Amino acid sequence: FCVCIKNLRAPPRLHFLYDIFCFILFLFLSFICFYSGFSKSAKIDSDRKRKKSSISSADRTAAKEGDKHKDKAPTSSTNHHHHHHHYHKKKSKMSSSSPANQVRASHILIKHQGSRRKASWKDPEGRVISNTTRDAAVSQLKALRDDITSGNAKFGEVASRHSDCSSAKRGGDLGPFGRGQMQKPFEDATYSLNIGEISDIVDTDSGVHIIMRTG
Repeated sequence: FCVCIKNLRAPPRLHFLYDIFCFILFLFLSFICFYSGFSKSAKIDSDRKRKKSSISSADRTAAKEGDKHKDKAPTSSTNHHHHHHHYHKKKSKMSSSSPANQVRASHILIKHQGSRRKASWKDPEGRVISNTTRDAAVSQLKALRDDITSGNAKFGEVASRHSDCSSAKRGGDLGPFGRGQMQKPFEDATYSLNIGEISDIVDTDSGVHIIMRTG
């Protein structure tokens, strides 16, 4: 179009204006072509991203569904085995500490220089205990036992005054206990007693004891 106009006989000034017009028209058409191509490319990229996004979303959904299946409760056989094991474990624990297998006792402890801990509520620094031989402790304990068995004193009162154990504040009462909770010589002596019976001298790492079974 511009070429045809230019070939017409016209003043030079008009030719110059036609040239400018053609140049502007060329730029405009070039911009339209470029913008059209760019829009098409952008649309293609957008479609690709949308596809990738939908695929990723589907993958995440599938993964979540898979996790749900993993987290499902175990099958009935597995569940039965779990409860069966838990029941036996609980039953075993209950049987070892059930009241039927427990005893209850009070005691009087006299510590001596061979005791593993040479201190008590009566002798916090252990000065008396460190100077007390086992024989002296046994003699003292026998005298206390004789007072109790003869009826001159009550076990709880003697324990409150003379026992080196902190249970003295409860009259020597240790409460109920089962097998494996006390030192072996103490445990065996207690289980061998009848209720209300008082033991002979019992040696443990803590010192020397007399024990009265109360339950």
